[in-house]
Amino acid sequence: MKTTNHGTPDEFTLLELARRFPDEATALAYFETLRWPDGVQCVHCGNADASRLGKRTHNAEAKVRAGLWECGACGKQFRSTIGTIFEDSHIPMNKWLIAWYLICGAKKGISAMQLKRHLWGDKGSYKSAWFMAHRIRHAMADPAFIAKLSGTVEIDETYVGGKTRIEYKDGRMTKAMDNKTPVVSLVERDGTKRSMVMERVNSANLRAAIVEHTAEDARTMTDDSRLYSRLNEVREHHPVNHSKKQYALRKNGVLISTNTVESSFALIKRSIVGAFHHVSKKHLGRYLVEADFKWNHRKISDGERMVKGLRKTGGKRLTYKPLTRK
Repeated sequence: MKTTNHGTPDEFTLLELARRFPDEATALAYFETLRWPDGVQCVHCGNADASRLGKRTHNAEAKVRAGLWECGACGKQFRSTIGTIFEDSHIPMNKWLIAWYLICGAKKGISAMQLKRHLWGDKGSYKSAWFMAHRIRHAMADPAFIAKLSGTVEIDETYVGGKTRIEYKDGRMTKAMDNKTPVVSLVERDGTKRSMVMERVNSANLRAAIVEHTAEDARTMTDDSRLYSRLNEVREHHPVNHSKKQYALRKNGVLISTNTVESSFALIKRSIVGAFHHVSKKHLGRYLVEADFKWNHRKISDGERMVKGLRKTGGKRLTYKPLTRK
């Protein structure tokens, strides 16, 4: 969205964010333009009549918070943060904008500890930065009812987590994967990516996920694993034979390959190795959301990516207790 007061998303850099939004009031004013592009709307009664909406003047001594609105229709007060991931947060909105920019701009992720140092220095709270990052990932997620992937869809699975254990049975070496978490990704070629944690990878679970997330006329591409051997019963299926060192081939003018989905795995794996170091199975889904969001918006600037994320914050809440509950 282009505005004369705040500039365009592609102009945003970390320095520009700090200059344009030096305090919470200016940051909230900008967020209002993203949440309500057609004008402010009361979050309680839905009133959008500008003549019946008034903005209170920020006054710290009188305990009037920045960005506070009052609705003449229902008589209630509200801020643009109500009903978003920012609700009940004591962190100023200008710091939230910087956190969004840092996370959206870090291709391989940024740890909560590093985020804390950037926002508060040595005096900050790791707990606040960790919770902040998870709320941002929560906002990045698409709703469950988004359209199915269509056209050519590449599918593959990978394993995320601890080191593979080497075991010996009857004198033969085997690999145990029980300390890793299976992840399945579907990538629409020249389109979007969708990843999910799968409790157990088997042909039935994979087929169910593919049917749920792909259109009936989708052309699916996989490797030659037996897990996909019956996929042609529900979708057009083109396997590529990795066991014979075959990684791409053309059939009737169609490129059969899973190189795109395999290369996309690097983003989450490099982020875990280089930034997060350890991701529990409980929270892995949100880290996958972050990786998918960056993949799906990889061809735009960091500022544009940040703004796209901020536009997705409405109607999403994540409180601390569910995050830490065992």
